[in-house]
Amino acid sequence: MTEALTFPPAMHGEAVTRDPAEAAVLRAIQGVDAGLVTWRVAADRVGAALVLAPEVPLAQAMAMLPLCGVGFQNALGALAPPEVAVHLDWNGGLRVNGAGCGRMRVFAATQDPALQPDWLVVSFDLDLLPTQQETGLTPDRTALFVEGCADVDPARLVESWARHTLAWIARWEDEGPRPLHAEWRGLAHGIGDEVTQGDATGTFLGVDEDFGMLLRVGKDTQAIPLTTLLEDTP
Repeated sequence: MTEALTFPPAMHGEAVTRDPAEAAVLRAIQGVDAGLVTWRVAADRVGAALVLAPEVPLAQAMAMLPLCGVGFQNALGALAPPEVAVHLDWNGGLRVNGAGCGRMRVFAATQDPALQPDWLVVSFDLDLLPTQQETGLTPDRTALFVEGCADVDPARLVESWARHTLAWIARWEDEGPRPLHAEWRGLAHGIGDEVTQGDATGTFLGVDEDFGMLLRVGKDTQAIPLTTLLEDTP
């Protein structure tokens, strides 16, 4: 029997046996109320997804991807030992002690930046145990339980993610994007480094007001919008 998790009053949880992101998208298409958190805890992975109902155009609503990433960092930071470092890739990657450990994903009812989407789903999934027995073969990949976090309860992590994410949504609505920008920039991985995003390779300068990636390619600076990270509806 799956244990029941506790969520803030504005949210309600649903344990699922499939990919939580896919389950949340299906429920969103069916018209479920915003605030649904689908979640799954397995022996080697944990994941959860949140259904949102944006009241702004998609271009601005995409801020929920970095916002949910900040919520994840805050959640794991509260549960993990203080020496464990958690950082965020612009494209949704989750890093623990510098190595990739999971990812955030985002889906929406539309891919038109100017339209207000009927729903938006943001999810995370995290490796608890290594996907390969010989971890030395993939030094840029890790798993939570081998990074000093064996005592972190995955179910509590889902609950904590929901609480911290809800707190950031409230702050974003009350104070605008500036506090989120400041928090995210302090957690961002790779600013100042050469990165490849899609077909473009250049120096990652930071983000614009809508969290689009600013990439210097030669003498030009390109802005890559967050909407390019939207995944097709499963």
